[in-house]
Amino acid sequence: MFGFYNMVLRINMTQKSFDFKVLSDEMLSQTLGGKGLATRLLLQHNPPGVDPLAPENHLILAAGPVAGTEIWGSCRHAVFTKSPQTGFYSESYSGGKVAEYVARTGFDAIMIHGASSEPVWLEIGGDEAVRFHSAKDLWGLDCFQSEDRIKDWIKGNRPSMGNSGVIVIGPAGENLVSFAVIENDYWRSAGRTGIGAVMGSKGIKGLAFVGRRKKEIAFPDLLKKFVKDLAANAKDNPGVKAYKSMGTPMMVDIMSNVGSFPSRYWKEGTVSHRENINAAALHGRCEVHAHACMRCFIACGRMTTVKEGRHAGLKLEGPEYETIYAFGGLCEVDSIEEIAYLNDVCDRLGVDTISAGNLAALAIEASNQGKIDYTIQYGDVDAIASLLEDIAYRRGIGDTLAKGIKHAAQIFGMADQAIHVKGLEPAGYDPRVLKGMGLAYGTSDRGACHLRATFYKPELSKMIDPDQIEGKAAMFAEWEDRLTIFDALVLCRFYRDLYQWEELSIMIEAVTGRKLDKDSMRSIARNIMNDTRRFNIQEGLTARDRSE
Repeated sequence: MFGFYNMVLRINMTQKSFDFKVLSDEMLSQTLGGKGLATRLLLQHNPPGVDPLAPENHLILAAGPVAGTEIWGSCRHAVFTKSPQTGFYSESYSGGKVAEYVARTGFDAIMIHGASSEPVWLEIGGDEAVRFHSAKDLWGLDCFQSEDRIKDWIKGNRPSMGNSGVIVIGPAGENLVSFAVIENDYWRSAGRTGIGAVMGSKGIKGLAFVGRRKKEIAFPDLLKKFVKDLAANAKDNPGVKAYKSMGTPMMVDIMSNVGSFPSRYWKEGTVSHRENINAAALHGRCEVHAHACMRCFIACGRMTTVKEGRHAGLKLEGPEYETIYAFGGLCEVDSIEEIAYLNDVCDRLGVDTISAGNLAALAIEASNQGKIDYTIQYGDVDAIASLLEDIAYRRGIGDTLAKGIKHAAQIFGMADQAIHVKGLEPAGYDPRVLKGMGLAYGTSDRGACHLRATFYKPELSKMIDPDQIEGKAAMFAEWEDRLTIFDALVLCRFYRDLYQWEELSIMIEAVTGRKLDKDSMRSIARNIMNDTRRFNIQEGLTARDRSE
């Protein structure tokens, strides 16, 4: 099929071997690639009930059929597995530049199983498809150091290949922290459900993607027109302008204004120090420039340099809204510079900031309630940073927290206070205010996730009232179906207003040659969702799990 290579690369880490699986047109037609393809592969190859950290658990990386094309918002890759954090279906996505290089390897998906007896990093693409390199000298390094070392090796030893895309884990992934991430381009993370721990369990420190393969596109002229017209039509879009000018930190004020900015470990809906941590504070107190992933004109990222104080000179992309909510809201850190510092700590260690902030706040509550013999208070930045280090290196109470919120809450005697669904903590949208987010958290295949349908958007924009019940499930289902197609193609969520059903249809036709109407796309989306449900049921999901 156009837009695909019709090939999966299968890597056996135990034997240090690899082979290829040819994909049928029927399989690609049914799944559309990306999430659809990877989920079907998980169902086919993962043993039911497998331990997420066992060699038999598969780690699948995929870029969608639009990766490597000119489609706006297409430079994203995805990783799928069984989650060590929840025990259920795991999906996580990241932007930056890596998807461009994944698309050049010549594979629609890369499926990894087994476990190496010693640390390695993998070079994927080029003449030999896979090369296994020792990572003994990288094991123990942080994410930034590891990425630099691998990129430098590629530049020095594969000069004809040019640049490369690199993904890595940090100490948290090496030490099998249940919410460890896989990072790329320093500050971009496939950041939820603990996929970094699965990568670490296989002895993999990093993967470098090289190659020069190019997909064959069905209708290049149609694609070129689509890309040009979209950019022209979107230049005055209010949402595009807002993200470009203020980035996701603008959500601090938006959520606070409706009382849905979770704070003091979910006890309150706003903070008194809001003006010290919102978008205005970030842009006013730090040097900030808009920054975009490859193939993007929205540029929601904030390249930030702290100008004053004890972290002067600290540079990072961020902090994003979810990190601000997790540390500035739940943990009540009252300075944007200090939140940026905690963001940097998490990035270097390789931990998910949403889970890290939630668990730090739970530990603060446990300390205040006398549940644990550990001193940590709201707003205590250094104590929070120290706790993050303890989590990454599995020291003391950090070892308990590293196993995830369900485990920690049980040990602390706080199971009735811990906020999560299926063991995954929610993002910064309080479902007690935005009722549709309760529906989103409860039905998400990976746990309390805000991204599967991004249903905060229609509620905040008054497409439907947060308290309205009638018609909400139908609207939610359509949003979820459309964004499931996003995940099959692997597109950025922030193009959700620009890519309605008609635009998705044109895009799919231009790249793959297939003509799909709305009903056809919704049918594919539902099949993908059914596959994720089959996987979760296979892993023991019950009605009780869906409601907790």
